[in-house]
Amino acid sequence: MRSDPLKPALYNSRIIDTYLRLLKKKYSYVNIGDLLRSAKMEPYEVADQGHWFNQEQVDLFYERLVKVTGNEQIAREAGRFAAAPDSISVLRQYVLGLGSPAKAYELIGKTSQNFTRSSRYESRRIASNKVEIIVTPEKGVCEKPFQCENRIGFLEAVATVFNKKLLHVEHPECIFHDGSACRYIISWEKTPSRYWNKVRNYGIVLLLALVGASYFLNGWVALLAVVPTFVSFVLLACLVAASVEKKELMTGIENLRESTDKLLEQINLNYTNALLTNEIGQAVSKQVDVAAILRNVFEVLQKRLDYDRGMILLADKEKTRLLFSAGFGYSVEQQNLLQKTSFHLDRPESKGIFVISFREQKPFLVNDFDDIKTNLSSHSLTFAKMLGAQSFIVCPIVCDGESVGILAVDNVVTKKPLIQSNMSLLMGTATVIGISIRNAMLNEAREYQFSSTLQVLAASIDARDNLTAGHAEKVTKYALGICQELGLSKDYTEMIRVASLLHDYGKIGIPDAILKKEGRLTVEEYTQVKSHAEKTREILEEINFEGIYRQVPEVAGSHHEKIDGTGYPRGLRGSEIPFGAKIIAVADFFEAITAKRHYRGPMPLALAIKLLEERSGAHFEKKVVRAFIRYLEQDSKLLEELAAQKQVREVRHRRVPCRTSVSFRVNGKTVSGVSTDISTRGMFVAIDDDFEEGSPIELTFFLPNSQSVKIEAKGRVAWVNNNRRRLKPVFPTGVGVEFLDVVPTDEMLHSYVGAYAS
Repeated sequence: MRSDPLKPALYNSRIIDTYLRLLKKKYSYVNIGDLLRSAKMEPYEVADQGHWFNQEQVDLFYERLVKVTGNEQIAREAGRFAAAPDSISVLRQYVLGLGSPAKAYELIGKTSQNFTRSSRYESRRIASNKVEIIVTPEKGVCEKPFQCENRIGFLEAVATVFNKKLLHVEHPECIFHDGSACRYIISWEKTPSRYWNKVRNYGIVLLLALVGASYFLNGWVALLAVVPTFVSFVLLACLVAASVEKKELMTGIENLRESTDKLLEQINLNYTNALLTNEIGQAVSKQVDVAAILRNVFEVLQKRLDYDRGMILLADKEKTRLLFSAGFGYSVEQQNLLQKTSFHLDRPESKGIFVISFREQKPFLVNDFDDIKTNLSSHSLTFAKMLGAQSFIVCPIVCDGESVGILAVDNVVTKKPLIQSNMSLLMGTATVIGISIRNAMLNEAREYQFSSTLQVLAASIDARDNLTAGHAEKVTKYALGICQELGLSKDYTEMIRVASLLHDYGKIGIPDAILKKEGRLTVEEYTQVKSHAEKTREILEEINFEGIYRQVPEVAGSHHEKIDGTGYPRGLRGSEIPFGAKIIAVADFFEAITAKRHYRGPMPLALAIKLLEERSGAHFEKKVVRAFIRYLEQDSKLLEELAAQKQVREVRHRRVPCRTSVSFRVNGKTVSGVSTDISTRGMFVAIDDDFEEGSPIELTFFLPNSQSVKIEAKGRVAWVNNNRRRLKPVFPTGVGVEFLDVVPTDEMLHSYVGAYAS
């Protein structure tokens, strides 16, 4: 939100910059971005030394500043800080450039024009160490009391820039107390060197006067007695003045050295703090769950900060308790204690320092536990004694104005005292932690919502038919097992999980009459069923899948494609098929043939695996099939479940693979073909010739396990699979034969089918 351009710009951005420097120095936990936004200011405006703000912006800034810092005297503190040694602000550089406090105060009227247009500054020197400054607001300007306090703070600090001791700042007249202007009288202590320089100067004048008088009275007396005496006195005064002045210079140099040392120390501290902030930012930015965030944060805190122990307590979802979430520096016994301890947030009488910090969003620094133990509950006292706490810092972890937990650190080994800057730095750290935790919680909530939505979508299809209930979950389980065996990445595996759950969603557009039909499907019905793959892709493309989920529609919609190009809906071949679709294809096929359906019972485990292997390379990717079989072999519980599931059809009715040459006679014509499967009731023979359904037929063939016994059977053409009517698209062109009579007996068929199935 920008400022009103019609309101006069009165205050230079360097004034606000001084406040921000103070915040970074002593109140680092304050969110400067929020502070500036509340005042309709932008960071780039503050950074621009040529930018000016209006009265409304400055008022909003200060109002918010007092609220977030809790310091109603911060305006005066900022004034002092502007010229303080710890400040490297433009204001301090201006003051230093004026050479002396008298000169600085004398020229303040001119220099003030560079910082404010709200008032006129007039100054006059009353004495060598005293000046009067009068500040008169410009017409139409309505300053606030805090701006007067800010001026006083700055005037107090000017003398300290030159190492002068401040004696007094009088404020006899103020515009906020019925005055026409703000009048300030500033005085500072005279230096000893100035006194001795005066003694020296007066002594020289007096010496010259006495020498002249003695010459007229008695020349020899003047030369032999008076002159040496006064020369000695003057020299002594010069020596004392020089010594005192040198001492003052040395003191000034020492102060400069100390200031330089402090500056270097501050630079090192700032560098460490910058590294801390950067490393914490990097540590939390790479994590999406709370546990990983806290673990990485404590690794950085241990590395960069000098604390013996630290812990983070987070509120539960109901915000009724504070629970231990992470920590460092504690013994195993103390860790166990922390895991079992909680602090009530839902009891008004709770007065533990953790609870108060959480509720009031206020940090606490305690250097002696005995100072606060009378204010604590017995629960908190017992807890503190068991941990051996003596001095500690507690900071609330806050995000978007809401408390989410507390951060606490202490020293029990080094006994190093804790100071305000420690707390300020931890408050800044707690803010970063709070934002990261909130983001992680929001991410977890989104993931849970996303996952729940997927489950509902998948269940909405399965719920249409009790026989297919759980199909999507089982396919997903198998697909994830394949991903694990292939060592696929976490992100790709997650994409496969989602695609597997939704792979049949297109069936929502297929009528129940077709999906639940117990008999064979007509060509038209089967065509409708096949359309579910394309429908799945089209529906999922309407969902805005992003990032790792971008491939979901394509993968889910291609799970019926086959390596040899005989699949659907697009007849893709080999590498044209998305690899994820190849994984789901194997999982879907296996689940489908081992589950009961309206038109058949579940296939035995051994037979299902054999069928999968036979179609490997033609229909399915070989390495995917191998990975799935390895997964099955390693999951003994799953194998037991599959082996134990109820077989609905009797053994004699099962169709098992059987590849053998078949010679048969139909309508007086003898032809030959190759069988693909067989049961005790019939077989399918691949042949290019066309036959009428119901035509009588005589067959002759050998079973693969018994080439010495020829089987002769009479039967009929039960169904035809050709280009005009392809009842089973996965079968080649041929005929299904129903046995009516088998010679020598049907016992051989029973034996073969039963042995193969078992």
